Amino acid sequence: MEPLRHPFNQRAIIAALLIGFTNGYASAFVVLRKSALKVGSLSHALLPGIAVAILVAGLNDWSAFLGSLFAALLIGLGSLAVSRGSRIDQDSALAILYTAAFSGGIILLRRLGVTQEMDEWLFGNIMGLRDSDLWTNFWISFGALGLLTALHRPLLMTLFDAEVAATLGVPVRALNYLLLAVLIVVLISSLQAVGCMLALGLLVTPAATVYLLTDSTNAMFWGGSLLGGLASAFAVLVGWWLNIEQGPAIVLVLGACFLAAFLFSPKYGLLGRSRNKAR
Repeated sequence: MEPLRHPFNQRAIIAALLIGFTNGYASAFVVLRKSALKVGSLSHALLPGIAVAILVAGLNDWSAFLGSLFAALLIGLGSLAVSRGSRIDQDSALAILYTAAFSGGIILLRRLGVTQEMDEWLFGNIMGLRDSDLWTNFWISFGALGLLTALHRPLLMTLFDAEVAATLGVPVRALNYLLLAVLIVVLISSLQAVGCMLALGLLVTPAATVYLLTDSTNAMFWGGSLLGGLASAFAVLVGWWLNIEQGPAIVLVLGACFLAAFLFSPKYGLLGRSRNKAR
């Protein structure tokens, strides 16, 4: 119980609960939409935005936040514009844009002499959170969860059958853009915990794990939330006990949960299906 005696560990555990819970809820939308790779591309697009923001406004929390938000939106919308204006599909356009931007961001950050901070943005540093960072994570989690919960029903309608939703008067395109914006903000809130390289694991694994255990859509959302929050908080303690970085530990613990579900799920697990075939 020694980690609980230190204020920086207490902040890290609370932040892991908040960030993991929010990512776990949002991950259900990513899994149901089958857009994990697109969201992963946007997570890598955060780094060049941070680099440009530092170049323009200096190194501070708000410049990093706004820069990464602008870069992710620019690359996401840019890939859509390229796909609509050429023969290139959106996935290919997204791959080209985010890899080029990511490479430019690394070069620019090295030129600016912020190599140490770059490692934290790439892989996270949840132990370095301050009280102000914790409050920022709280308000982002509160706003994202409140908005996604309030629009839960129309968002599900657009995911499962967009044409029917449109005939019922649901603004499908606006909701798709809103969901993309919320996912980007959730990704940005995860930067200090797992960094932009590992953010995709935190945003996909919780709901994907629950998806192997149940057919209930609601269970995917709230089960993913609980799994994301508890596993992330536990991983902070694991990182302390084993003296490893907490960001990779969070994704590794979630990966272990997914592996257990993949093997032992009664209905969809590898061993469960083998037993059913044998019967």
